[in-house]
Formats: sequence, C-alpha cells, structure tokens
Amino acid sequence: MPPLSDGSPSLIGEDDRDTAVRRLQDAYAEGLIPHEELDARLHQALLARSREELLSALAALPEEQPAVAATSTIEAAGGRIRRRGAWRVPRVLKVESAYGRVRLNLSRAIIEHPVVDLELRLGTGGARITVPRDAVVDVKGLRTQWKDLRYRTPGRSRPGGPEIRISGVMGFGRLTIRHSRR
Repeated sequence: MPPLSDGSPSLIGEDDRDTAVRRLQDAYAEGLIPHEELDARLHQALLARSREELLSALAALPEEQPAVAATSTIEAAGGRIRRRGAWRVPRVLKVESAYGRVRLNLSRAIIEHPVVDLELRLGTGGARITVPRDAVVDVKGLRTQWKDLRYRTPGRSRPGGPEIRISGVMGFGRLTIRHSRR
C-alpha cells in the first residue's frame, strides 16, 4: 500500500484515510499495538480532517516498507496444472501451458491482495478457474482464439471480495470460470 503522500494539502482524502486504517490494522496483526490502542487510533484516523491529525494516529508505528509486487509463474509443456486447497495466491500469477488442462481453485486459497492478476498463456487444452463466492471477475484482457469463454456473473454478489483480473491468450481450449458455492 502506498505511503501517505508528503507535500499534499492539510486536508486529507479517502485514499489517505484508507491507507492509514490499513497500516493500523497491519500493526495490530503484527502485534505492534494492543487491541485497545487499535480502537483508539482507528477512531482518531476515521475522524481526522487534517493531515496532522491523521499522522498523529500513526505515531510510533514503524515506517512502511515499499510493496513488492509478488509475481509467480506456473509453466508446463504438457500435462496438468492444478492448484487447490489453502495455497497462497501471489499478486500476479502467470500460467503457461503448451497443451494440457489447467485447474485453479481459489475458493479456499489465501488471497492477501485486493486485486489479483491472472495471466494465461495456453495453447491447447481447457482451463477451469473457481473463484471465491464474493470475488469480482474481470475478463476484459482475455483473448480466446477457438472456443468461447464460459462465465456467468453471480446474481447477487457481496462486496468486499478480491478482484480477479484475467488476461492473456487461450488457444484451442475453453476457459470456464465459476464462483464457489461456499
């Protein structure tokens, strides 16, 4: 998450407030501040109107480390690519397969990023991706060459889930995307 911008006017925007709240929640999760202090600092950050008030809510927290985009690549010349269960999903996941089936189940996966980019480079063979029930799926960056894409948006979605952006190229296979039922 980006640090609070220096040199901005004394009034703060929602992005600065959201960044401060995330930093406080992270500090609590890492055991740097107790629960009672978290409540007080969150209250202060949510009611802050000026930059100085917001910075005082973050006082004595360690400096935020710059975020490094976590990128991982799964490659297979042939055969099957399969991920399921409680696996950690990186910020950017590249899946490359010349031929074979791809099965990615993110329903029980550990998704630490609000946006996950899945880049598919598939020759022949189909792919099936199961996303969490509350996920928002964006397939605008995907190009299919032979078969169509099978994805139906859920009738009712709950806010707060991760955004899964799927891009890349599908050769002679079909991509099926579905939301988990749990």
